[in-house]
Amino acid sequence: MGPSELDGDSRKTNRPKYSKFSQQELPAWKPLLTPGTVITTFSLIAFLFIPIGLASLNASEEVAELVGRYDISCAPMDDKVGFIQNSTIDKTCTIKLKAHKYMKSPIHVYYQISNFYQNHRRYVTSRNVKQLRYKNVHLGKECGPENYTIDGAPIVPCGLAAWSLFNDTFTVKVNGKTIEVNKKDIAWKSDKKDRFSNDIYPSNFQKGSLIGGAKLNESIPLSEQEDLIVWMRTAALPTFRKLYGRIEKDIMANETIFVVIQNNYNTYSFGGSKAVLLSTASWIGGRNNFIGIAYLTIGGLCLSLALGFTVLYMVKPRYVP
Repeated sequence: MGPSELDGDSRKTNRPKYSKFSQQELPAWKPLLTPGTVITTFSLIAFLFIPIGLASLNASEEVAELVGRYDISCAPMDDKVGFIQNSTIDKTCTIKLKAHKYMKSPIHVYYQISNFYQNHRRYVTSRNVKQLRYKNVHLGKECGPENYTIDGAPIVPCGLAAWSLFNDTFTVKVNGKTIEVNKKDIAWKSDKKDRFSNDIYPSNFQKGSLIGGAKLNESIPLSEQEDLIVWMRTAALPTFRKLYGRIEKDIMANETIFVVIQNNYNTYSFGGSKAVLLSTASWIGGRNNFIGIAYLTIGGLCLSLALGFTVLYMVKPRYVP
């Protein structure tokens, strides 16, 4: 057997198995983009997107939202950091809001923080997800320095994400009467069920020399610590708002709202700001004009293209031999 015959046999052996996929012989749809097809497609997209955009903007405008920033007014101008770090000073303050239109319950109460980078890699990874679900989990370096106490006892929950838990409190008064802020069911059900155990309780939390934020009730399991669950769902942007509770009572137009605040959370050290928000909701959620503007932009662009192609086709129709 000659060399040429050996080469031929080797090529036959190494040849891949034939298939329509490998040989690019699969059937494909190749649309014929006639002027009528292009104009019809752009027109359908425009007639679908423009009404959705208008409906979204209308729903967003119907949302009543009140915003009250309090980090400046609730601290002295000379030494804000020293003020917030002094635990012996009473940090109660009151801000005034006015409802410009009728606010139908449930009214969502949020706190908003700016210049806080919860999406920082070190902050996001500073937790042990297994510890939130199982007992006797070994803690590594991921939670440091908030992993063990000086005596070597594990901190539950560990890490900077839990340690920095927001601890300002809000009391809402309308016409001099205190309105209850319901803090039940403010966390996602999937988080309460799948990420936090009903058999794990806080221990040794916020008992070090440096306190980062709120403390936790050690008699309540982690799955019921909804403030913690909401806080530990980290935000993607440095300015974010998180749900604090709900008001189950309507607020009439022109009513005066007083929010009594315990200003405990230290945003002054990193130049952040704090605000309290009262907001109703619509079928698209809270106030958000971006969705409506996006739909209107795409719909308007498609409508312009459809009209442009129509004029072009009428002036200079396509020649088909």
